[in-house]
Amino acid sequence: MLRVLLLVLILANGLYFAWTQGLLRAYGFAPTQQSEPQRMAQQVKPEALRVLTPADFKALEEQAKAAQAPKECLVAGPFTETQAQALGHALEASLPSGVWKMEPAEIPARWIVYMGKYADAAAVTKKRGELAAMNIKAEDVAAPSLAMGLSLGAFDSQAAADSALAQFVKRGIRTARVVQERAQASGAELRLPAVTTALKQKLEEVRPQLAGQPLRSCAGSAQ
Repeated sequence: MLRVLLLVLILANGLYFAWTQGLLRAYGFAPTQQSEPQRMAQQVKPEALRVLTPADFKALEEQAKAAQAPKECLVAGPFTETQAQALGHALEASLPSGVWKMEPAEIPARWIVYMGKYADAAAVTKKRGELAAMNIKAEDVAAPSLAMGLSLGAFDSQAAADSALAQFVKRGIRTARVVQERAQASGAELRLPAVTTALKQKLEEVRPQLAGQPLRSCAGSAQ
C-alpha cells in the first residue's frame, strides 16, 4: 500500500513539474502565462536617462519661462543693401540664432521739399535759424548729391511733395523746390516673429545699426 502511495506521489510530482514547465501545453494543459511583454516594451531605457545638474535644471527652467512669455512680431526697415549687411552682422553678434530674419523689401522712392545748395555749413546754419523763426522745421539732407541743403519734409509721391511746397509758399518760402531724394530700389526688411521683453532689451545693442528706423508691429505692416 505504501509503495503504491509513494508511486502515486512521484507520478503526481512529475506531472506537476511538467505542467508548470509547459511540457503538457501541446495536450491542452499548461498554466496561464503571467508575462506582459508589452509592458517590457514600455519601460524607460536606463541608458537613455540623464541626471540633470543644477545648471542644466536652471537652463531648462529658463527655457520654459521664455516659451511662456508674451511675444509680439516686430519689423523694421526697409534698409539698403549696405545697411542690411551691417545690421545682419550686429544681429549675429548680439541675438540668438533663429529669432530674426532678413526678407526682401522694396525701398520706395522719396521726394523732399528742398532748399539749397548753400555755400558752406555756416550758410546752412543761418538758413535753419531763419526757418526756425518762422516755426518751420528743417533737417539736413541725407543724399550726398544734395548736401549743404535742407529738407522741409519727405514724401512718398511727387504730388504730395508739390502740395506741401504750395503750403510753404503761402507761408513766405520762395526758394524751396521739390526734388527726388532717392529712386525706388531693392532692399531688405528685418523681421522678428516672436519678441519677448528680454529680447527687446537685447535689441538696444543693435539700435545704432537700425539707421533711425523704428521697430513697429507686424500687424501694421504689409505682409
